[in-house]
Amino acid sequence: MAESQISNKIWNIASVLRDGGVSYGDYLEQITFLLFLKMVDENKKMAATDPELQMFSMEGMDIPDNFEWTQLASLQGEDLISNYEKLLADLSKRKGMIGEIYRGARNKVEKASLLKKVVDMIDAVDWSSQSEDVKGDIYESLLQRIAQDTKSGAGQYFTPRALINVIVKCVNPKFSEDTKIADPCCGSGGFLLATRKYFENVHSERLNKALQESVFRGTEYVESTYRMCLMNLLLHGIGTFNGVPPIKCQDSLAHAPGDGDLCDYVLTNPPFGKKASQTIEVEKEDKDGNIITVLEKEKDSYTRQDFIATTSNKQLNFVQHIKSMLKVGGQAAVVLPDNVLFEGNAGEIIRKNLLKTCDLHTILRLPTGIFYAQGVKANVLFFEKRPASETIHTKEVWIYDYRTNIHHTLKQNPLKESDLDEFISCYNPTDRHNRKETYNEETNTDGRWRKYSYDEIIKRDKTSLDITWLKQEDYTEDIPLSELLANIEDKSINISEAVKQLKALMADIEE
Repeated sequence: MAESQISNKIWNIASVLRDGGVSYGDYLEQITFLLFLKMVDENKKMAATDPELQMFSMEGMDIPDNFEWTQLASLQGEDLISNYEKLLADLSKRKGMIGEIYRGARNKVEKASLLKKVVDMIDAVDWSSQSEDVKGDIYESLLQRIAQDTKSGAGQYFTPRALINVIVKCVNPKFSEDTKIADPCCGSGGFLLATRKYFENVHSERLNKALQESVFRGTEYVESTYRMCLMNLLLHGIGTFNGVPPIKCQDSLAHAPGDGDLCDYVLTNPPFGKKASQTIEVEKEDKDGNIITVLEKEKDSYTRQDFIATTSNKQLNFVQHIKSMLKVGGQAAVVLPDNVLFEGNAGEIIRKNLLKTCDLHTILRLPTGIFYAQGVKANVLFFEKRPASETIHTKEVWIYDYRTNIHHTLKQNPLKESDLDEFISCYNPTDRHNRKETYNEETNTDGRWRKYSYDEIIKRDKTSLDITWLKQEDYTEDIPLSELLANIEDKSINISEAVKQLKALMADIEE
């Protein structure tokens, strides 16, 4: 069965389950549980026939001795529900990777008839005959479809793959057995997967083993997203079913990285939103060692010795955290909203420190309409960490404005990699110290690629990096109503934040 046919078949079942009250996110979670069980069963049979044919090693895998997929698939009604729930409870207590996938697992398909449809659908596909790429791409397509359902909120964990691929091409990562590549906000794992694919032509068995087991690492805070990310990575060849998970489920900002945690590359898109406003379900161990689900709100601010400023702005905290994660000479590419570029107080302190301690060499200004969160104005900051010194390490910042007079929508005109071909050419990944501006004050005022010296930037109000020079055309027709409303809301939020800052400033003056 072709990849697209399998993907469509699985998605059609998702629509049936949604009608039965099962959300897309819960559906994909159950798919993750069942898909893993089916593949383990197929792999056991292959290992018994010829160990060299198996999809992954079964050595050390902690699974119930009496588990048989064929037995589960033969059940229906309350017997199916009962056996499935017992199996989930058993697996959630296991060690290693399997315990991580099933940690806190619960059956959320309460209707036996609907659960039977999902089991039959999984059972009908011979997953062992699919290549690693095909299995991974099927799962990735499900993640993308769920992200497109804006009501589910899943889009916040899914960065447009076209943008991710462009970022990876520009960073142009190199690796050896000791290289560490990280994403502290994994979401569905897009940055790690794209970087893994970038190395797909590696033919050394030793280096391929490193790519699978030791090169990649990451963190995801939300339990359900963590599980989906873990499965997504596994299906694409990152991590092993019986090994230590390549990513952790925890709050990235809660602890400073130790010397053993330092990375050569950090590629990431921290969650949008300035302040902690989300209460999420988190699975934790109680005093008896049982996994329980508790509601936990994200922290408002973090006080760490490696942070030079305390702020409730999550993105500014992530800028500080990512800098701490990098080895000297390490490179980062981070997707960040506009407020990081111009916000005062802690924002200005952090920007000045970034310019001093790193080479902040490139900023890509992104248009609205490319993210699943409406109206988001974001940028990609590319920087390299430099040794401690009194010297200012950023000599000039190159800015590519792919926002002014650019219009994208998720459905009618989604971002494509080819849309950023000029940016990649200007960035010059293989020799980024040899660049040429396309902007010229006399001959080409429409050029989108322009550099600013450190002295020019440091003189700007609040050391603002929110820089544009292109003339904005009057363009309102053909913009969807949802985008117009999102733009109005975005401006309203900015005005509200400005008023708060002004009131705080006035209060200080009065005192």
